[in-house]
Amino acid sequence: MSFEKEPFNQISPSEFFYRNRDLAGFSNPTRSIYTSIRELVENSLDACDQNGILPNIFINITSVNQQQSDPKYYILTVSDNGPGVDPKHVPLAFGTVLYGSKFGLKQARGMFGLGATMAILYGQITTNTPVHVNSSIDGRNQHEYEMLLDIQKNKPIIIKHVVNKTKKKGLAISICLEGDYSKAGSKIRDYIYQTSLITPYASIKFHDPKGNKYKYDKITKSIPRPPTITKPHPYGIDVETLRRLISETSYKIPNLNKNILEKINKELKMHNDDHRNSNDGKIMKAIKKRWSYLSTQTKIILAIMSCLKLNFDQAMQIKVDDIDIMNNTLTYLDYNKSKSFTIKLDRSNFYYKYLANEVKGDSLSIFLTKQFQRVGRHTAEKFAEFAQFKPEKRIMMMTNQELVHLSDSLQKFTDFLSPDPSCLAPLGENLLRQGIKKFFNPDFIFVIQRKASAYSGFPFIVELGVAYGGSIKGTKLYRFANRIPLLYDESSDVVFKIINDIDWNRYKIKNDSPLIIVSHICSTRIPYKTVGKENVADRNEIERELKLALQFLARKLSSYMSKKGKAAMEKKRVDLYFTYIPLISKFCTELSNNLQEPNYKKIFNEIN
Repeated sequence: MSFEKEPFNQISPSEFFYRNRDLAGFSNPTRSIYTSIRELVENSLDACDQNGILPNIFINITSVNQQQSDPKYYILTVSDNGPGVDPKHVPLAFGTVLYGSKFGLKQARGMFGLGATMAILYGQITTNTPVHVNSSIDGRNQHEYEMLLDIQKNKPIIIKHVVNKTKKKGLAISICLEGDYSKAGSKIRDYIYQTSLITPYASIKFHDPKGNKYKYDKITKSIPRPPTITKPHPYGIDVETLRRLISETSYKIPNLNKNILEKINKELKMHNDDHRNSNDGKIMKAIKKRWSYLSTQTKIILAIMSCLKLNFDQAMQIKVDDIDIMNNTLTYLDYNKSKSFTIKLDRSNFYYKYLANEVKGDSLSIFLTKQFQRVGRHTAEKFAEFAQFKPEKRIMMMTNQELVHLSDSLQKFTDFLSPDPSCLAPLGENLLRQGIKKFFNPDFIFVIQRKASAYSGFPFIVELGVAYGGSIKGTKLYRFANRIPLLYDESSDVVFKIINDIDWNRYKIKNDSPLIIVSHICSTRIPYKTVGKENVADRNEIERELKLALQFLARKLSSYMSKKGKAAMEKKRVDLYFTYIPLISKFCTELSNNLQEPNYKKIFNEIN
């Protein structure tokens, strides 16, 4: 019996998400129309936040055929007043999966530049129609694109591109997709309502396919400062990240071309015809004489030429691919022969020593201070001693085993400062309080923002608010992460777990109390359980901050409830006085046969 060999293939990112779109929240028409709105709205809010613009978001859903029953085709349009997208980036930004501006280490609603493109991809898969993108970055010219996504190649297919006149900046995206609004409508309305709560500085309008119009005006013109991109923290580093940082910091080997040759001639103060032979005494004399004045790029090229014994013309015909100081070899591609060569280098050569020194990269102490946040020279040297490395150890000279040991040591060293929270943009106690007050009109409200903490090297801040009484009916939890409402899978969220673990009877709060709890976690890396971003995982550090914040608010609410109980008892006692004192006065008057009752109203005045 023979078995057929299975072929090996590679698929593009768009092909992967096409086959596994449920991973990103596009599992069915109900969930997909909700997720599409969420991703497009969050992109608009992120763009406005980053540029300090008070957002004006308009969401419109129209059905292609009103007579047809759900699920059916809908046209979803989301527009904003943000900075727009530069026309040169529009095709890739909306026609390529995993292309965007959200890969830096800072807080953002989106994480990978995936969501909006996934919504476009889902629309194309279900309706076979192109996406329409209108973008204006100057408020004068609007670039209109009509595009499809080549799923197999993960590339945009531009069907139409025209430039029209406009009077406003911003971005508008229109997608035709299959959806089930009859089932998703309540979630969509709830999402927009909660987005307005956590973004009180935004104006949001929503027109649904049934002709209903919803409008949430901004209640403040105060907008949180945008987050800044920061360097990684040592606690958030693994071996692979360490390798990438080392690769990024290693000196890029230059290759000789006409422009660089002209630069070398200027630095050597020579004419173009003087460099035909690098072994010429005049050339070598000029190099030695001006060596200390030459740029690093020029020195490296001349060192490579010396090690390979090439003149300038020959050096123009090669490309150096790798210099392996550990094995003392240099690999280069010869264009004339279309072949790669690896040669041994002469360690005694002066130019080799310079070349090796440059290729070895930074010392460990300099690498740590350059590449990681809040690591100074003293801390770097202290860490080197802890990890049993010499501070001057060159980072490019470390073996695989040493890199693993370095990564492990970074996790175990306890003297690193906590992560820098400047990459975070919490809403703030004042804005959160304004939002809760506007939406719930409670009798009692209290908000707390905890100090920045970290898990696995990623900074995070917890903000919590409680509201009680007033127009509130029943108990409800509102969950947010990086200002994103989390509507699904509440029971598996870390906040829900913390709330259930607290003994509310201890704080005089019953299960059916008119209570609202609003939680907001902001971080450079929210530990979502799924790509769909609906629930936050149980991390010990996050659990601790949530628990401390909630206990603090519960004590404040308990104090309010105690005061409210005392006030109620006092009022009850006063009501008794007001009820029985007139009767006692009348009874005493009759017993004493007096014609006039005593002036008991003076007692009322004293009570009041």
